[in-house]
Amino acid sequence: MTSDTPSSDMSRRQPRLRARAALLALALALPAAGCSIFEAPPVQRGNKADPDLLAQLSPGVQTQADVQALLGPPSATGTFDRNHWYYISATTRLRPASHGAVENQRVVVMTFDDGGTLRQVKELGEGDMRSDVGMVDRTTPVPGTDRTVMQALFGNIGRVGAGGLTSQDSGPGGGPGR
Repeated sequence: MTSDTPSSDMSRRQPRLRARAALLALALALPAAGCSIFEAPPVQRGNKADPDLLAQLSPGVQTQADVQALLGPPSATGTFDRNHWYYISATTRLRPASHGAVENQRVVVMTFDDGGTLRQVKELGEGDMRSDVGMVDRTTPVPGTDRTVMQALFGNIGRVGAGGLTSQDSGPGGGPGR
């Protein structure tokens, strides 16, 4: 009986064909991982001030208690002036292999007078954002973090398995250099 029969030749090719099919499926699936069908559903974050509810507000009539009863508590209040309330909301969507994307960001500012009466309702957009604060791409130097090549290679010699430690030296805070 010879080993060159058609059935043995087919049995040798079977694992190779399966491996090729698996690699092909993987190669086709990786680009598809960025498609929108794999995205998470959008998530509403913050306190969304509904436009229909905002239309019910009348400056000079409603008070802080009325606004809070209608829209809920604000997302933030003014740091130096508690008469400014901010309703901040955004829709976020998590995407595979990337950072979350922010969609439909919205900021509504309520301004009250000293008596707590609503004076102004204003919606802020992209044009109202300040762009004069730039990010800095440098790091703060920390003493002791710069190591030479020799320190990196030979720095642990003598630290591992330090002999001569007694049982009283092996407790918390014990050991050489305490």
